[in-house]
Amino acid sequence: MEPALYGGPIRQRPFDRFRTAGGITSGKGDWAWLQHTLACLHDHGRAAVVLDTGAVTRGSGSKNEDKERSIRKWFVDQDLIDGVILLPENLFYNTTAAGVIVVLNKRKPAARKDKIVLLNASRRYKKGKPKNYLPEEDVRSLAALYLKGEPVAGELGVITQQQAEEADYNLSPGRCEAVRGPRSSKHR
Repeated sequence: MEPALYGGPIRQRPFDRFRTAGGITSGKGDWAWLQHTLACLHDHGRAAVVLDTGAVTRGSGSKNEDKERSIRKWFVDQDLIDGVILLPENLFYNTTAAGVIVVLNKRKPAARKDKIVLLNASRRYKKGKPKNYLPEEDVRSLAALYLKGEPVAGELGVITQQQAEEADYNLSPGRCEAVRGPRSSKHR
């Protein structure tokens, strides 16, 4: 695919788009990356972005104004977040920390409007050397759960925009009662 070429003058500074998409962050770049990803999507576009778990929680519960929470709020209010998937620890070579996948969707199907799927995949791993991994059968099972979008105790919860607001825009699957489930690990 050829990159888009522009022949005329740029009338609006390219970074001004962040001001209308929840604001501009200072410090962490996770939500700036999601803002940029969103700006690059077509009208029916979808994207899945791997981020640090803090990206979906930082600033929630604070009495102070927080840029990341404000941007998360904007994404929730615009109904752009289809889901958040909590990954197992020790999957990535640059960290042992767990990560999340934030799934964006510019045109959700009617059944998913004003809802966010929270999937806890953190217990679906096998121990590897040197890193853990998600077995193919678990990836398929998790994908089917996510696409179906119906609550499954200990693994998948669905929250409304109002519930996201009540949680101060903390979108961590680990904080959702339906998703937390038992604390025991299911690694093999």
